[in-house]
Amino acid sequence: MKQIAIATLLSFAVLGGSAWAHGKESHGKPAGPVKKEQKAWGIAGDAKKVSRTVTLKMTDNMRFTPDRVEVKRGETIRFVVQNDGKVLHELVIGTKQELDEHAALMLKFPNMEHDEPYMAHVDPGKKGEIVWTFNRAGEFDFACLIAGHYQAGMVGKIKVTP
Repeated sequence: MKQIAIATLLSFAVLGGSAWAHGKESHGKPAGPVKKEQKAWGIAGDAKKVSRTVTLKMTDNMRFTPDRVEVKRGETIRFVVQNDGKVLHELVIGTKQELDEHAALMLKFPNMEHDEPYMAHVDPGKKGEIVWTFNRAGEFDFACLIAGHYQAGMVGKIKVTP
């Protein structure tokens, strides 16, 4: 299944050209319903059920502040992602393995755009948002997967306690 998803992403990246590019265009969330797909790290949350808001700041020194977040299993968190830098940054939540794989794709296809409920692309000086329900305990990761940013250490950890 994962191979099909990667092949699909690659075909969109190759065939889609600039329509799938990370550039100066807006990266807002689509107006339609959020895709609710269970992931190892949780599921897209309902904004009406937010337990609390966590603000993450991103800067051009390739760091998140804070770079560690603790939540309780079952919490729905609104991540407000603030880009205090001068270049595009993003927040992607996932497992280390999935982020590693996605980061490798981003190096091969730096203009590839992606949009899932566990991702927020944030233009310089702007804010983005992710609402996520952490319904599974464990340690998960977040990162900026724009080519070079992940490799420079733009990563963080989310600990979900039972």
